[in-house]
Amino acid sequence: MTGKRDRHGRGLRGPISQRNHLTDHPAPLHLVPSRVDYFLTCLNDSISRIEARCPEAVAGIDICVEPVPSLAVMRQSMFDHDSIPLAGAIGASGQSPMRVVLYERPIERRALDRQDLAELVHHALVEQLASATGRSPRDIDPNFDDEW
Repeated sequence: MTGKRDRHGRGLRGPISQRNHLTDHPAPLHLVPSRVDYFLTCLNDSISRIEARCPEAVAGIDICVEPVPSLAVMRQSMFDHDSIPLAGAIGASGQSPMRVVLYERPIERRALDRQDLAELVHHALVEQLASATGRSPRDIDPNFDDEW
């Protein structure tokens, strides 16, 4: 039998999913997190790093993820910078607080591997928080590298 063992999404089947007769436990499965789960894990880790060093940088700011930028945002970015944006900061208005939006697909496309994805998420978040709060990126993260 070729291909994946879980071809129809009904869970792992066959001898590997049964209990081991020596230990009376099923075989441990080391599942790789999905693309979206890994992106959110990277974002949560980045927020934790920032909160540990500069908690006032994220206080009162909503941090959210959108799959891709809207058409209007993309047009403006292409006009201003000739590139697709990785993130954006939206100012506070009325009752809604300031928001920092990370665009999942452009960040994933720019990253070379999973480690690069984690670094790129952190870099984009620090840059947007710096522009939103008026702080230096080095105030938010002392290890921030401008030469990216």
